[in-house]
Amino acid sequence: MALRSCRFTVYVAFQFTIVLLGNSTFATPGGGSPNVLSLLQPYDFLYYSGVRAYYSENWAKAAELLEKSIVTKDSLFRVRRQCHDECVAAGRGAFNNLDSEEGSMWDLWALDWVQQRAECLRFCIGRAVTRVGQLPVSSDIDYEFGTRNPYNFLQVTYYKLEKLQKAASAAHTYFVANPSHLEMRNNIEKYRRMKGVNEEAFQDREAEKEKHWALYDAALQYEASSDWVQAAKKWKACVNETLQQTEECRIQCEVASQRLPEDRGVDSVNGVFEKAAALALSLLSCRQACVTQVSTRPGRISAQEDYLPTQLEHLHIAQFKAGDISGAVQTLRSLLLFYPADKDSLDNLQLYYETLGGDKESQVTQPEQEIVKYVSRSLQEKKLLYFGMENLDFSFTDPDLWTPEDVVPESLREIWRAEKEKTNEKMKEGEQQEEVDDSGFFSGGSVPQVGVTITMDDEVLNGTNRVVLDGVMTKKECDRILQLAEVAASAGDGYRGRRSVHTPHETFEGLTVLRAVKLAQEGLVNQSDARLLHELGERVRVLLHSYFRSPSRLIISFTHLVCRSAIAGDQEGRLDLSHPVHVDNCLLEPETKQCWREPPAFIHRDLSAILYLNDNFDGGELFFTNRDAKTVTARVKPSCGRLVGFSSGPVNPHGVTAVTSGRRCALGLWFTKEKLYRDMEREEAEALWAADGHSVVKKDEEEAEGSGTTARNARSQAPKEKSRGRDRVMGGKDEL
Repeated sequence: MALRSCRFTVYVAFQFTIVLLGNSTFATPGGGSPNVLSLLQPYDFLYYSGVRAYYSENWAKAAELLEKSIVTKDSLFRVRRQCHDECVAAGRGAFNNLDSEEGSMWDLWALDWVQQRAECLRFCIGRAVTRVGQLPVSSDIDYEFGTRNPYNFLQVTYYKLEKLQKAASAAHTYFVANPSHLEMRNNIEKYRRMKGVNEEAFQDREAEKEKHWALYDAALQYEASSDWVQAAKKWKACVNETLQQTEECRIQCEVASQRLPEDRGVDSVNGVFEKAAALALSLLSCRQACVTQVSTRPGRISAQEDYLPTQLEHLHIAQFKAGDISGAVQTLRSLLLFYPADKDSLDNLQLYYETLGGDKESQVTQPEQEIVKYVSRSLQEKKLLYFGMENLDFSFTDPDLWTPEDVVPESLREIWRAEKEKTNEKMKEGEQQEEVDDSGFFSGGSVPQVGVTITMDDEVLNGTNRVVLDGVMTKKECDRILQLAEVAASAGDGYRGRRSVHTPHETFEGLTVLRAVKLAQEGLVNQSDARLLHELGERVRVLLHSYFRSPSRLIISFTHLVCRSAIAGDQEGRLDLSHPVHVDNCLLEPETKQCWREPPAFIHRDLSAILYLNDNFDGGELFFTNRDAKTVTARVKPSCGRLVGFSSGPVNPHGVTAVTSGRRCALGLWFTKEKLYRDMEREEAEALWAADGHSVVKKDEEEAEGSGTTARNARSQAPKEKSRGRDRVMGGKDEL
């Protein structure tokens, strides 16, 4: 047994090596193999063939081959997984003999075990995949499929074939992973306006592989609404799905073909052992890299650090608040496996023990066994990899922040600590950059309206590009717009009739400029009140354009009159917000303090504003925070004619406190520098007035035509359609 203990890690690594060699070097179809044409072909060959057909404008062939490359890749991964499951027991008898054999006999039993597993995998995969299909693909192909470029080709191909539903689906799938791709965004807008394309087309075809992210986002939503029971369920499901996705990734590392390491010019005997060691370490490194792969959202460059521990932290808090104290103890004990000395976690554990009182059985609850296995296995792999770094000139980047220092060899600790220090410095730099606003606005300009005063500026509001102006409206004007809202605002307007988009404790009503104009034409509201609602947008635009010294023209992107009302008898013990903390033009992640400028955020918004109409209610204050969404930096109490303006980017996270009594009404306005995203409803309202022979607010003839052009890409540019009016597509969650 002593001999086995000292050599076991070597032979475990050697096992992986033989498996890899079996798949990459000696793979052949099994005995009595089926027709080669029925086997899975190499998906990289199918992809490149589809691309060639695309550039030859053979659209039907391109669609067939590109789709086949996607299906074949997925099928290959399934075959590998099935063969792994079939071959788990292969060589088990030889493995069991390791406990009783010593000396050279142990070597033979180990080799027998390894060889039997390799033979099983080789035979199993050979039954379904051609020899060429089993070879590793190039890094270029990994990149193409990783960035979902096959869907980039497919959306143009299906457009050419007039299969618009499929074109829209391919476009959406590509755009999910490439949210900054301007041309694809424009194409999706076109598809939304085309006949024959319904909302079902805009589904992510790769969503099945990203279920853990869908669960993660759903859990955060339940947290925001303080639904702790549902939040705990979603976090639990998210943890399980993350473990499952990680395991799937690790299995692919083991079963997929690997390239042999380059010959370093050593003698043949030592070269074999060196290559064997390099292959084994490469496999372990691949398995460790699954942490990064699973914790990286589609389309993003960097992974979310501490992805699994972060989920466990959210889970134990949700369980505690939902009343599941025993579950919270187990989850917290699992979290402590990653950070055993974390003071906050230890304090929380003590709190949970005190809450349990005399329940001694719950106090000795053990961590979740799946997490125990995850941590133990990961640490064993790290030890081998760091050994390879120290003795075999192997390169390894640890994906985890929680790796304990004692896992790292003494000779590498200084380098390891230096890398840690660099990471900490980058994090500090990121925190400092949090205060830098690259919007192009510079607060402190003049206020070109008599009677308007600057009440709060950047210094008072503890931020960048923030301002509060008073006197923007008279009391009479506030009353007129409030009366308009009383008569014309509809429940859940723009939000599919839900009483509130963010909380069940308030009702929500909204009114757009276009709806007000149409109601005025029908004689249901005063024409002058509808005109005032329209004119207020221009008034605010002029004020903020001057104060923020905008180098380009500001264009109104959307105007929305919003009223929130507290539901009587439904306010006791309320802890949620009227509108949770968010950023207007990017998706805020408080845990990482990152803000991703991608849909469903309104990425075209550059400047935000709220014009308040009343103050006869309780709560409903606007507040700004740091990117942690917790540290409040400033509060603004609403009042008639008070205007709050701020840049729409990540320097200005904000939310609205709960409206606990009364009715809060405000006019939300958003501005953009891109004419493409101008408020088409305003133009339609102006056209209706002009058709009736009324004058309209004069448009600024010098508005910028846009912020530049985008280079065309043959892979993504669908043919230009005949000019059509741009219908606005509202996402729904954009009120302040």
